[in-house]
Amino acid sequence: MSDLELFASICKGDEKAFETLFRLYYKMLCYFAQKIVKDADVAEEIVQDIFYNLWEKRNALVMNISVKSYLYKSAYNNSLSYLRHKKIEENYENSVKASIEATYYLQENYAETGEIMHIIDLTINKLPERSREIFQLHRNEGLKYQQIADKLNISVKTVEAHITSVLKLFRENLKEYL
Repeated sequence: MSDLELFASICKGDEKAFETLFRLYYKMLCYFAQKIVKDADVAEEIVQDIFYNLWEKRNALVMNISVKSYLYKSAYNNSLSYLRHKKIEENYENSVKASIEATYYLQENYAETGEIMHIIDLTINKLPERSREIFQLHRNEGLKYQQIADKLNISVKTVEAHITSVLKLFRENLKEYL
């Protein structure tokens, strides 16, 4: 029986003709698909799907080419479709991994930032009152040394000395983060 005769019998619901066609092409199609997808199990699934669809759609299929060409073209197309789908899954997986890593990195940075802010607050609270006042005028209000000196009726050198000592204390307390 030729392939076209087998196909005509399959279209009429002949299970034996379907089994004959299956036996004729299954192993060759699996080998062909495996060369494309590089996985024997996936290749078998692809070929099984081809034969499943052939049987399910037997009443609607019109064979314009040889049955062999149809089966190989189906194996080729389904293999490429599998590879495209696999690539999309890999891209999505990589995207999710990157997102998780970024979230973890941000959480680490937030935790570290929280620790740093806590150390800064403790350091500011431990400052002598005059040093704290000068530092806050400089950092929080953005006043220049001369403006602070004028406001507090002290010399610019005194302002510089206080700021220098405060910054030194910050460097000591934050040395593991610097």
